[in-house]
Amino acid sequence: MLVYRITGKKFAGDLTGTGAAIHGGRWNKKGSPVLYTGENKEIALLETIVHTPPMLVPKLDILTLEIPDGSITEIKISQLPKNWKLYPAPAILCEISEEWLDEGSTIALKVPSCIIHSAHNYILNCRHPEYSKVKLIERKNFEFDSRLKK
Repeated sequence: MLVYRITGKKFAGDLTGTGAAIHGGRWNKKGSPVLYTGENKEIALLETIVHTPPMLVPKLDILTLEIPDGSITEIKISQLPKNWKLYPAPAILCEISEEWLDEGSTIALKVPSCIIHSAHNYILNCRHPEYSKVKLIERKNFEFDSRLKK
C-alpha cells in the first residue's frame, strides 16, 4: 500500500520517527518514534497545513512510501471516545497507540483524520522488527501554493 508524507526538506530523508519522538503528537507520546503519513496526498497536505504556522512555509518535500499490506491495524471512529477529534488531542489517543506500539503486531496503525473524518492517516511504528520493509518509493519537491497561506 502506498502512503504519503509532506515534510520539511531538511528532515524529509529521516524516516526514523525522531521528530515525533521528541515532540509527541496526537497518536504518540514523547519518546515513541513513529512516522505520520496519509492515505493520499491531499490528506497529507491538509495535515501539513494545520501544523504549519501562518505565513511560515518551509521548503517541503513529498514522500511516497510503500508499507506492507498485511501489517496494518485499523482503529475505527466507533472505537474512539466522542472527543477524539478535539484539539488538543485527548490523552486516551496516545494510550491507544502506545498499546498498539507495545503489542508490536503491525507496522502501521490506520486512524481517522480529525480534519476529514472519512480520510485516514497511517502511523508507522519505526521500532517494529520489520520496519525495514517500509520502502521510500519517491521523494519530490513539493510546491506549496501561496494561496494556502491566507
